[in-house]
Amino acid sequence: MKLTKTGDTLCDPDHRLFLESIHIPPTVIELKVNPKSRKEQGKLGEALSKLANEDPSFNVRFDDETEETVISGMGELHLEIIIDRIKEEFGVEVEVGEPAVAFRETITAEVESNYKHSKQTGGKGQFAHTVMRLEPNEGNGYEFVDMIKGGVIPAEFIGSVNKGVKKTLERGVLAGFPIVDVKVVLHDGSHHAVDSSDMAFQTCASICFKNGFMKGEPVLLEPVMKIEINTPDDFIGNVVGDLNKRRGKIDSMRRFRKGAQKLNGSVPLMEMFGYATAIRNISSGRANYSMEFHKYLPVPKAVQEEVLKKLAEKKNEEK
Repeated sequence: MKLTKTGDTLCDPDHRLFLESIHIPPTVIELKVNPKSRKEQGKLGEALSKLANEDPSFNVRFDDETEETVISGMGELHLEIIIDRIKEEFGVEVEVGEPAVAFRETITAEVESNYKHSKQTGGKGQFAHTVMRLEPNEGNGYEFVDMIKGGVIPAEFIGSVNKGVKKTLERGVLAGFPIVDVKVVLHDGSHHAVDSSDMAFQTCASICFKNGFMKGEPVLLEPVMKIEINTPDDFIGNVVGDLNKRRGKIDSMRRFRKGAQKLNGSVPLMEMFGYATAIRNISSGRANYSMEFHKYLPVPKAVQEEVLKKLAEKKNEEK
């Protein structure tokens, strides 16, 4: 049982059976964690890998730029419980940063990008040239299409181009968030018999993609949550008014018992920090709510500008 994890199927090896794996929605909230002392770095790493192994909706990554560990999960409460477990079960004291929304990046316009990578530094040089078309690919993730004809880029370097683009997707271009829903069509380029290499094509593809991405009217995508609120009739006006202020939308409202209503709608996660306290205050503790991830949607232009400005300020502070 040491090797099993959430989502595995246990069966008789002679009669193999695979049950459908559970659906795990993408993580929507991030938190920076650091051990209080350097000595506990190893202990924290062990704790996080054990927790990630048993909970597929919890992710851990290390940010090379800031040298911080970033954990991500399904909501504020989810990460609060994880932090408690790190302290209680594993005995590691940690410092926790402010929770932040896990945005995504994508493009909204089709664009052509042409880049030639050529470096000569004594001895063997580096040469690669790619011409690619970037297209919005809403709801279909990342797609790579090879349309090279006549071997202008040798077959062994097509994979290098894909690899170079994939590495760029992880860190993003606009604000460092993962890139989603982009189709890349590689349709032209050139190579050099001596100076072309796997690394040269990876570097070239990455720069070519970045240049094209910034021309393709990039936008931030934010996680939007489905929300269900149960509230007594007396507080319905306050609850709806507060939700509207948070850019929320009410889809339906129905009576679920005498003197109480059930509201269903959607609301951006970035507006919902501290909502548990807010709803208690506006309903004298009598309303309750539940939320789950719905989908990623583009951030309104004014909000995007504000988010990018805050991120730039934060980076300058860290420097």
